[in-house]
Amino acid sequence: MAAAAAAALLDELMGRNRNILPNEKPKELNWEDPEFCKLFLVKFCPHDLFVNTRADLGACLKVHDEEARDLFEKAPYTYRKQQYEDEFIRFCQSMLGEVERKIVKGKQRLALIGKTEAPTLSPAQTQKNEEQITLLSEKINKLVEEAEQSGIQGNVEQAQGLMRLCDQLKEEREALRKSNDNSHYNQTAELAAAQEKQMEVCDVCGAFLIVGDAQQRIDDHLMGKQHVGYARLKNALQEILDKREKVRNEKEAKREEERKRTRDDDRRRRDDRDRYRDRERGDRRDRDHERDRDKRRRYDDDKKHEGLHKNSKHRSRSRSKDRHDRHRDDDKERRHKDRGNHDHRSNHHRRRHRSRSRSHK
Repeated sequence: MAAAAAAALLDELMGRNRNILPNEKPKELNWEDPEFCKLFLVKFCPHDLFVNTRADLGACLKVHDEEARDLFEKAPYTYRKQQYEDEFIRFCQSMLGEVERKIVKGKQRLALIGKTEAPTLSPAQTQKNEEQITLLSEKINKLVEEAEQSGIQGNVEQAQGLMRLCDQLKEEREALRKSNDNSHYNQTAELAAAQEKQMEVCDVCGAFLIVGDAQQRIDDHLMGKQHVGYARLKNALQEILDKREKVRNEKEAKREEERKRTRDDDRRRRDDRDRYRDRERGDRRDRDHERDRDKRRRYDDDKKHEGLHKNSKHRSRSRSKDRHDRHRDDDKERRHKDRGNHDHRSNHHRRRHRSRSRSHK
């Protein structure tokens, strides 16, 4: 440990490259090298806070370099830097956990001392007990003498009865003596408790403080290494936790904004898709209406054409019937004429034949 301290002192005085030869290239400084103290790079090294105090942690075995810490602070926030901060947080929480347990125990001790109350006797009652003890002692002495006389006279039973009565008086006297002794002890405990009740526990370092003490002693305690060291640990830990909470909130707000943007985009795409679907449905509906309209038009045209065809067919049928009737009438008339002519010719031939037959005769 002494060698490490001497090497650190030489590094501070002569630089870290003090042992490099002139023809050698100096090593490039990197804050990730294992020789540097991780706690010092993050904030400070707790080993330097409690030197020569009850909470002294000893000398740190790592190198404390200001240039490495500057490089650490300028480096982007990555997972490696987060690991360094995690180690600093664990170390601080461990030390603060110990001091918190110390504070709890100190407060429990003061609360336990404050609750130790026992019944005490008044001075008059104590004096009365002393007088009664004196009377009991005199009675016991007299009874012992009477018991000895009875034993000498040979009255054994009487002597035994007197001795039993002496034992009872002795027990009563011992009870009174214990009562007075307990009263004296309780008074002493009350005085000590009254003095202890004037104490309080420091909420930062766990030390006992006297209530209403001189301001100089209070200032000395507040400026002491132990109190300042624990206060600095708490502030540094809270600063890192607040910083992480802020970064976490910013990331959460960014993610929430991204989710909101995604939801808006999805809603916009869904609305566009719904509008396109509605437009497609409208176009399809229009095409269906147009197709139905064309179908109805074609149907009406077919019906109209069929009606016209029926009418033309009926007219043609009527014309053909009229023509047929006319032809038939013409045929009848022609046949009638032909028959008339035939009859006329027949009659003419018949008359000629008759006339010829007459002439021959």
